[in-house]
Amino acid sequence: MTVQLATLCDSASDYQGKLCLLGAFDTLCSREFPVVHPQCSLVVRMIFEPEDAGRHPFIIRCFDPAGQECLPPFDPVVEVVFPSNFVPFVTRNIVLNLQRLRVERPGVYRWVIQLGEATLASIPLRVTLFDESRSAIGPAG
Repeated sequence: MTVQLATLCDSASDYQGKLCLLGAFDTLCSREFPVVHPQCSLVVRMIFEPEDAGRHPFIIRCFDPAGQECLPPFDPVVEVVFPSNFVPFVTRNIVLNLQRLRVERPGVYRWVIQLGEATLASIPLRVTLFDESRSAIGPAG
């Protein structure tokens, strides 16, 4: 199994295995805290080979800047079946649509995707106080 993509974005959907995403980001700016981000999506796209066939229970956790788990974990299960012996790999997508994501304070948050004890991917999210002097060059300035 290979993680091909893991990101946060404005929106995402899976259309029969075809992943559509809009606006990947790694930084949020706010004028005050706590802040509620109205809507975003966490996306993971994986490639599975024939030896990966079966049931895969993932755990996705979010950690705050202090390293404390700040949301209940998500536990998507991915079923991998190969339609024939001639198919060299299959892809599967996990799309978590997050509504009204509340962020208590600035810092680096981290989404961790695990399978058993193994960490497959870690997605950082930098949350920062809006700085008017940097607004002309963007939030990552």
